[in-house]
Amino acid sequence: MSSQPFNIGIVGGGIVGLATALALTERCAGLRIAVLEKETRVAAHQTGHNSGVIHAGIYYRPGSARARLCVEGVRLMTAFCEAHGIPYDRCGKVVVAVSDSELPRLEELHERGVRNGVPGLELIDRERLREIEPHARALRALYSPGTAVVDFARVAAAMAELLARRGVEIQTGARVRAIRRAAGVVELETDRGATACRRFINCAGLYSDAVARLAGVRPEARIIPFRGEYYLLRPERRLVRGLIYPVPDPQFPFLGVHFTKRIQGDYEAGPNAVLAFAREGYRFGIVHPAELTGMLAYRGFWAMAARYWRTGLYEMYRSLSRRAFVRALRRLVPELSDADVEPGGAGVRAMAVAPDGSLVDDFVITETPEAIHVLNAPSPAATASIAIGRHVAALAAKSFGLE
Repeated sequence: MSSQPFNIGIVGGGIVGLATALALTERCAGLRIAVLEKETRVAAHQTGHNSGVIHAGIYYRPGSARARLCVEGVRLMTAFCEAHGIPYDRCGKVVVAVSDSELPRLEELHERGVRNGVPGLELIDRERLREIEPHARALRALYSPGTAVVDFARVAAAMAELLARRGVEIQTGARVRAIRRAAGVVELETDRGATACRRFINCAGLYSDAVARLAGVRPEARIIPFRGEYYLLRPERRLVRGLIYPVPDPQFPFLGVHFTKRIQGDYEAGPNAVLAFAREGYRFGIVHPAELTGMLAYRGFWAMAARYWRTGLYEMYRSLSRRAFVRALRRLVPELSDADVEPGGAGVRAMAVAPDGSLVDDFVITETPEAIHVLNAPSPAATASIAIGRHVAALAAKSFGLE
């Protein structure tokens, strides 16, 4: 470890933390930066367990940070991939309305996407849908030709390599246990010892609120983990060409189970949204007693449960029943059978839940004199990561007097 404090310490080696470090090296030359990652490698959690979709920006409230940074992030992400030889596939996406009741919501999605500046959006009829996705069923669909897929873990690895060449120190195995202040320096106490820095940026993802509390910040919202489980389509029954999504239920804050082409060439079906009993609870049986106790002690959890208990019970049932899972998928592709899928992987979403039980629907970034905390970065955070990183770097430059 260096005896001199770093100018900036970044907590979290996921794609948002790495992109923030990149943006700082580009904006403020000569900074000494350390990235602290608790695992033995970068991108070990949300970055490495997501579906790999480069979202176009259809779903997000016009004028929100999610909408603005997603649309900007698509351009920046694809440019980064091209510059570093990372393959991506602009395979396109359809959002399908299978009932009359979904048609108004489909039109609202189209209007929202147009307002957000998503290029090439088109409402299409069932004949045009059949040309794009021959096995999909719908009354109408929204076609987003610019939606793409990529391996975000590979993107993060390229970012880490670039940061190392620029002199950024990436410390793995460095879980932050405590945060202390002394003589104008912040000490981040980790499993590897103390890392001293003048300012720090919290990009800890699933543990962003916990790191904020170590720093004396009391976020209003708390992170509640939801596991998303996938099935894989068997190679001989790949009834999908690109991405097929349902019209999202406005009463539930997730997109619903869908079909996703992966850059590796296989196809996923899912994910569901099951309450996890640990922040890194990738399987049903993983329970972290302290984290579960903290979740159950939070009044926002019970308010959320009162709002969504029916849907939550159904998600749990669908998690345990392949037949129920496939039945939901069959609304989109009727030819799918139980035998066409096999168990796949899982990821965990960090959902910020407010005390009233509502799910925070935008990025949340909080500034203090010595730190910036990225407290809520749900999907499309991976898509928008470079844009988020530039935004956070601009805040840091101003707040920390780096320019």
